[in-house]
Amino acid sequence: MKALIGWLPDFLVKFFARPYVAGDSLESGLTAAKSLLEERGVLTTLDLLYEGVDDDEALQEVSAVYRSMIDEVAKRFDGPGRPTVSLKPSSYTKRPLDRFPGGEPVGSYEAIREFAQLARDRNVNLTIDMEDRHWTTWTLDAARRLHTEGHDHVGVVLQTRLERTAADIDALPEGMRVRLVIGIYNEAAEFATLDKAVMKERLLSHARTLLERGHYVEFATHDQRYVRRFLEEVVPATAATPANFEVQMLYGVPMQAFQNELLKGTVGPQGPVKVRLYVPFATSWEYAIAYCRRRLLENPSMATAVARNVARVLTFRR
Repeated sequence: MKALIGWLPDFLVKFFARPYVAGDSLESGLTAAKSLLEERGVLTTLDLLYEGVDDDEALQEVSAVYRSMIDEVAKRFDGPGRPTVSLKPSSYTKRPLDRFPGGEPVGSYEAIREFAQLARDRNVNLTIDMEDRHWTTWTLDAARRLHTEGHDHVGVVLQTRLERTAADIDALPEGMRVRLVIGIYNEAAEFATLDKAVMKERLLSHARTLLERGHYVEFATHDQRYVRRFLEEVVPATAATPANFEVQMLYGVPMQAFQNELLKGTVGPQGPVKVRLYVPFATSWEYAIAYCRRRLLENPSMATAVARNVARVLTFRR
């Protein structure tokens, strides 16, 4: 499978990625976010497709884009419909190849603090994205440190596949906003469950723990069954209200009918639910294609689905 993904020409990767990427500029991401809000009442998070910065020029470019994301979100959106901004640690680190003795990357706290301060000044919420397990400790430490400095507008992502996540929840600052996902990175059995059903059940159990402890939960999955169980079982059991949580999905995934059900309040007893889509964009299709190719290599199930689609295209079957 890896050989097939490596063989795929860029134009085919772009063909299959295009529905899930808003475009090759910040403007395209902002336009998509504005349309979703005005036409459907859907909230968004802007997500720059860039990771693994390895030189000063790229570092300056990515940092400038993050600053522009925060500024433009503040200028173009008002009130509760304002998008949040997602930050990937490996895209703003100054020392991406350095390692702690235990194998952890060394991120740039100076950079993330700068973004957090700018976002606080602009009244924009940030989410520190979670990459593979090597980044987990640094990312959570940075989030806690920011929280102690008064940056309560900064949230973090936790992955239910990791065995450490229950302990990580115990160490969260009070009231921190948490995006709960199963995670896309394949991890060794030593560190994570390989059972998708277990990952999904943990979405429910971890969400319940987070709500009971006063965290704002961003419940992120495309599995309608688990979204329904979250709203019909977990939310009533914790007495949470729609002010305490939202449901998140990815841009381009064809789930508009279900999203509309959530927005209208026809799922669960709590009434209308906030729906937020992650809206990825890149500063060029070159970066977007490289990012998508890495995700395919890391995720066998995603790669298998793309391989089937490639076969259909090559044999002119629909």
